[in-house]
Amino acid sequence: MARNKYPEVTVDKILDVSQKLFLEKGYDNTTIQDIVDELGGLTKGAIYHHFKSKEEIMDALGNRMFFNNNPFEAVKKRTDLNGIEKIKMAIILNQSNESQKELTKQAIPILKNPRVFVKMIETNRQILSPYWLELIEEGRRDGSIQTEYAKELSELLVLLDIWMIPSVFPADLEEMGRRYQFILEMLEKMGLPLCDEKIMDMVKHLPYYME
Repeated sequence: MARNKYPEVTVDKILDVSQKLFLEKGYDNTTIQDIVDELGGLTKGAIYHHFKSKEEIMDALGNRMFFNNNPFEAVKKRTDLNGIEKIKMAIILNQSNESQKELTKQAIPILKNPRVFVKMIETNRQILSPYWLELIEEGRRDGSIQTEYAKELSELLVLLDIWMIPSVFPADLEEMGRRYQFILEMLEKMGLPLCDEKIMDMVKHLPYYME
């Protein structure tokens, strides 16, 4: 049987179609068969060759969208920003992609799946913590960040993302608001002053706040 010489093309096609359907129909309302029907010639076997489940497709979509619009890479070479300003800009840029925000909102319920949840934590630890650490260390060098806990903060920021997922730690909108306020005050006391008008405006428009 002939093999696909360009498996990355197949993967991209699966992800393109899945993203379109997830955004149009919703993650829960999209089936693997729906994806197959839109692929034009590919079979379920072709999908399962690359992805074991719909959850894996969503995970791969999240990774692709992040790396295609990596906010850390976008701010790293900015010479007009200091360390803390780069961190704030990276946070805002990460939330400015509307498609990514919508997929994040849809992906929240599937985090009840322990396997998906554990993989997300491990992926974020491996990818995001080094980025946070690099910017925090830059801020320490330029004086915009005053902390003795750069590595610990880089790991804590990843864990705090998990605390802010209401399907993991249930909370209503008022409780979510209190959590954000707590995080910002705590980080400021640890020498990472993130709170400003732009950050607070962004917080109000996060997927977790959307009904």
